Amino acid sequence: MERKKESWFPKIGLSFIMLAGFFILLSGILTSCGKASNVQILKIGLPEEPKSLNVWLGTDANSRKILSQIYQPLYTRDPKTLKIIPWLAKEDPVFDEAAMTYTVSLREAKWSDGSDFTSDDVAFTKQIFFDFKIPRYYSKWKIIKKIETPDKHTVVFYLKKPSAIFLSRVLTAPMVSRKEWESVVKQAKQAEKPLRALQDHLVEKPLGTGPFVLFENKKGSYLHMKRNPHFFGSKKTIAGLTLGPYVENLLFKIYGTSDVAILALKKGDIDMYWWNIQPGYIKELKEQKNIRVFLNKKSALYYMGFNVRKPPFDDVNLRRAIAALIDKDFILTRILENYGTAMHSIIPSGNHFWHNPDVVKYGYGLSNDDRIKKAYEILKKAGYTWDVPPVDKTGNLVKAEGIKLPDGTPMEKFMILTPPSDYDPKRAFAGIMIQEWLKDMGMQVFARPMAFNSLIDTVKGKRDFNAFILGYGKLNLDPDYLNAFFNSKNDKPRGWNMSGYKNIEYDKIANEQRSVVDVDKRKAMIWKMQEMIMQDVPYIPLYNPHIIEAVCTDRFEGWLEKVDGIGNIWSICLVKPKS
Repeated sequence: MERKKESWFPKIGLSFIMLAGFFILLSGILTSCGKASNVQILKIGLPEEPKSLNVWLGTDANSRKILSQIYQPLYTRDPKTLKIIPWLAKEDPVFDEAAMTYTVSLREAKWSDGSDFTSDDVAFTKQIFFDFKIPRYYSKWKIIKKIETPDKHTVVFYLKKPSAIFLSRVLTAPMVSRKEWESVVKQAKQAEKPLRALQDHLVEKPLGTGPFVLFENKKGSYLHMKRNPHFFGSKKTIAGLTLGPYVENLLFKIYGTSDVAILALKKGDIDMYWWNIQPGYIKELKEQKNIRVFLNKKSALYYMGFNVRKPPFDDVNLRRAIAALIDKDFILTRILENYGTAMHSIIPSGNHFWHNPDVVKYGYGLSNDDRIKKAYEILKKAGYTWDVPPVDKTGNLVKAEGIKLPDGTPMEKFMILTPPSDYDPKRAFAGIMIQEWLKDMGMQVFARPMAFNSLIDTVKGKRDFNAFILGYGKLNLDPDYLNAFFNSKNDKPRGWNMSGYKNIEYDKIANEQRSVVDVDKRKAMIWKMQEMIMQDVPYIPLYNPHIIEAVCTDRFEGWLEKVDGIGNIWSICLVKPKS
C-alpha cells in the first residue's frame, strides 16, 4: 500500500505541474500586456460572442469579424479610393459586351490546409448560392446564367443581362472550398429543410484563404487564431499596401459590457476594442497617454420616414415643411455631441463618389425662428390654415393652434415611432426633439418608443403608422439600395420600400441604372435619384454618427483608417509590433 501511495503522489505532482503550466501559459495569452514574450499576440476585444462560425449562418457583426479573416472574396474595395480591386482575383475582370461575359483570372492561392484554390471552388460556391438560395447572396448571383472554368485559374461568368452591381455585389461574396463543403452540401440537400440543415452544420475549423486560421474557440471566453502560412496576400503589395500579417497570433476576447472592455483597454489587456464606442467614454480615453481614439465616417443612414400611402403624409408639402422644421445642427451638437455629420442626402457623404452634395437642404443653416417661418410659408402656400397661425400679421412668432389640412379638416394627432432609449438613445431623443419642433407648427404629435422588433413589424409588416425614425448602421458602398428602398415594386408587406413611395420616373431610372456598366453614366443617374428623393422626401436623412474606436498604443501600430473605421482586414494585415 505504501508503494502505491509513493507511485501515486508523483503522478499527481506531475499532473498538477503540467496543469499549472497550462494555466500560466493561458493566462499569458489572455491577460499579459508584456512587451517581450507576448509581442506577437494581437488582442482584440469583442462585445459579444460570435453567433456562429458557419459562413451561411454567421451574419451578425461579431461573426463577420471572425469569418472575414478566413473566407475571402474575388474582389474587394481599395481602403482609400473605395474602388473595386482584385483580391483573390489576379486582375480586373475582362468584360465582353457581345457575349455578355466577365472573365476572371485567379491568383495562385491556397486554402489554409495547403490545397489549391481553383476555379472549381468558385463554381462550387456559385452552385451553393443557387441550390440553397442563400440569403444575401442568391438575389445578387441569380443574374448569372452559367459559369465555365476553362482551366484552374480562369472563371468565365455568363450573365443574363448587363449588371451594374456585378463587381460590387456579386464578385465580393466569400468563396468556400469544395473540399470543406461538398459532403455537407450533399447531406443537407436530402433534408426536409435544406437551407436550415446547411446553416445548422457545426463548423469548428473553417477552411479559408484569409490571413488567419482558427486555432481554438473557447466558448464565451476567447477565440485564438493563428497566422495562415498559405495566405496569398502575404508580402504582396495590394492597393499600394504591403500586406503581412505581421503578427503570428490573433486573440479575440469576449466582454459582456463596454465598461469592462474599456477598462481592459485602458489597462492594456487588449490592444483594440472592435466596437463602436459611445461618446461618453471619449474624455477618459483621451486622458490616457497610451490610448489613441479614432473617429471615422460610417456608411450609415439614420432618418425619419413617412407613410406616404395615406393622409396626412401623402402630401409632399407637409413632408417638406417638416424637413424645414428639423434642426440638424441641434441633433449633431446636442444628441451626437459633435461625433457625426448631418445628412442631407440618402447616400452618406463619406461615400464620396456616389454622394450628391447638391440636393435641396431644407431649413439647413436657418435659425429656429426662420425654420418655423419657412415651414409656415410652405404650408400656407399649399392651402393649410390654422385657428392661430404660427406667424402673426406682423411677422412675429406665436403659439400655433388648430392646424387644418387644405380641405379644411383638422389635422389629426399622429405618432412618430422610435426605438426605445435603452436600444438607441440617439434615435429616441431625436424623436422627442422632432416632436417639439412640429408642435411649433400647431401639430398634435407624440414620439412613441416601441420595442425594436415590434417597431419593424408595425412599419414593414402591418404598415400601420404615420412616421418613424430608423436607421441602417452599415450600408453597402454600392448605392443600389436606393432602388430597394424607393422602387414602387418593393412597396409590399415586409418589402424594403417602407414609406410606400411611388414615382414612375424614379422607378424607370432605378431599374435602368442596375444595367448600366459605364460608371460615370450610372453616377449621373444615382445623383438624379438622390435629387428626386430629396424633392419628394419620403425619408428625411437626419444624421450619420462617427464610428468611434480606440486602441492601446503600447505594443502595436499601423492601424488603417477608412470608411467604417479601423476594424477591417487591412488593419489586421498591416498592424506591426512596435520596435
